[in-house]
Amino acid sequence: MSRRASLPGASELFRLTSSPATPALERPAVPAPAEPVSRKPAARPDTDQLARNAARSGSGRTKHDAKITVYVSGEELLAMEQARLNLRAKHDLVVDRGRLVREAVAVLLADFDQRGEDSVLVQRLRADSEDGGAED
Repeated sequence: MSRRASLPGASELFRLTSSPATPALERPAVPAPAEPVSRKPAARPDTDQLARNAARSGSGRTKHDAKITVYVSGEELLAMEQARLNLRAKHDLVVDRGRLVREAVAVLLADFDQRGEDSVLVQRLRADSEDGGAED
């Protein structure tokens, strides 16, 4: 008899552990934002198509095919970590920094799609450009 231990194969190590009936990463349904009272004229058709194709809710824990690197200040990183810990402690939501950033981007882009000129993104970028801040 061999003294060598019998180890599982790769197919056993990397098998799916959740059944289709109970997906491990099921996300709660998010209610649609309320429609604004006054509607702006429709944007160009190509802009609308891009908006429909873009994810308006964070993609969660899936395999992503694109990557960007974003540099943040120490204060921004600390604020992000505090938000992450707050989500965990007070709301029972365990998220990593990537998920937090994807959700924040989705919210910002949805607001931009809905409100356009009056969106938080436009207002903050305008205020930053008036202050002389130029970032790439």
